[in-house]
Amino acid sequence: MPAWNPNLRSKSAIRSSDTRYYTDPSIACAALGLGSDDLINDLSTFGLLFECLCVRDLRVYSQALDGTVYHFRDRTGLECDAVIHLRNGSYGLVEIKLGGEKLIEEGSKNLIELKNKIDTTKMKSPSFMMVLTAIGDYAYRRTDGVLVVPVGCLKD
Repeated sequence: MPAWNPNLRSKSAIRSSDTRYYTDPSIACAALGLGSDDLINDLSTFGLLFECLCVRDLRVYSQALDGTVYHFRDRTGLECDAVIHLRNGSYGLVEIKLGGEKLIEEGSKNLIELKNKIDTTKMKSPSFMMVLTAIGDYAYRRTDGVLVVPVGCLKD
């Protein structure tokens, strides 16, 4: 996945190397001999594989809209797991988290921090900011404007 290069107010260097993801995260599970119990007991590995699954889905859905998915990371460690960019210049910022209030809060904070660094005199503000989660039955908008969306709701 290529790096996104927005117009930022800061002079912070942007990491521009591509990020690689499995097309099918189950390949990694099979290669490592991991089962569902192993993943539940190792949430870090589970989180990485979940991110691969989400990036795959975001790519499929964005391609249907003639869009591209990028990643963002600067030298200060500020990152965004996925930036969905459409040909008309609109874009959305996405953080991928397994779930839980603490992780959703952390993801929302990162999204808002990145949004505040974007120079809106040179480019549009993001159309949306979303924390994509593994669990939940419905999507909702937080009071800060960040969407919290379970991955199962993407197809709708």
